[in-house]
Formats: sequence, structure tokens, C-alpha cells
Amino acid sequence: MKKVSFQNDVLPLKNKLYRLALRITLNPADAEDVVQETMIKVWNRRQQWEQIESMEAFCMTICRNQSLDKTRQTAGSEQSLDTAEHDAPDHSHHANPEQQTIQQDRIRLVRQIIDALPEKQRTVMQLRDIEGKSYKEIAAIMDISEEQVKVNIFRARQTVKQRFLQSEDFGV
Repeated sequence: MKKVSFQNDVLPLKNKLYRLALRITLNPADAEDVVQETMIKVWNRRQQWEQIESMEAFCMTICRNQSLDKTRQTAGSEQSLDTAEHDAPDHSHHANPEQQTIQQDRIRLVRQIIDALPEKQRTVMQLRDIEGKSYKEIAAIMDISEEQVKVNIFRARQTVKQRFLQSEDFGV
């Protein structure tokens, strides 16, 4: 087994952990707390590191569970991602201000639709489409079968597509 180092193997995962936590909690401050709690839990289990097959999957699993716990603690309050900081305007010479605004509105709409998905679908979509994880890795992180991963990704994508098309048709 390879010697695991917190600095070389765990700390570089902090941005991935943050993105996963943010996708689940929908709150930047909560996501930061979750990542910090995750790092503490991983550190406290350092005697077990040598038996862990994938440190990334181990950390992502802890992060997911911490995020779900944090979401349950704050249940009842509706929250959404602060998309203003993530919507980068298109500065290419081909896009006029009207096209830029339309593009930003569509991105904001897709984020809102994703935020409204059930937690499992939101998480698999984050891990697959944003983090680029394989079905096997997602199954390990979420402790579900690869078939369930595929089903949840399919359902999430279908829901996003249908709701996006509905809102485009009706201008909602």
C-alpha cells in the first residue's frame, strides 16, 4: 500500500469537496463548514488510511454525509445558490449585451432547476457532469449500485431538460 499524506493526498481535494458540499447544502457558508468538518474527520481516521483503497472516494463520502447532516439541521429554510458570483458574462466580440443577458438568464434557470432536484439526483449530477467522476466512483461515494447511479443521472437530466424547455416555452 502507498503511504498516504494529508498534505499531498487529502488537502488537494478541498475544492472538489467544497463543490460537492455546495451542491448539496446550497449555501456557501455551510459548504465551507462541511469541508472543514470533513477534513477533521479524515484526519481523525489517519490510522485507517493505509487500508483505504481510494482516499478521494473516502473523503467524498464523508463530505456527502456531512452535507446531508448539515442540510437536515437547517431543514425548513429554503435556500438557493448565490449564482451572481458564478455567472461570468461572455466577453467575446460575437456576443452583444442582449445575448449575454439571455445566456446568463438561461444559466441561472438551469442552476435553479438543478437546485430543486432531489438530493440524490443533484449529487450524482454534480459528481458526474461537473466533477467528471465515473459511475463506479459515484457508486462508491454514495454507497449505491452503479445501476442506481445511471438511473439517477438519467432522471436528473430528463427533469432538467423538461423543466428548461417548459420555462423556455412559457417564459417562466
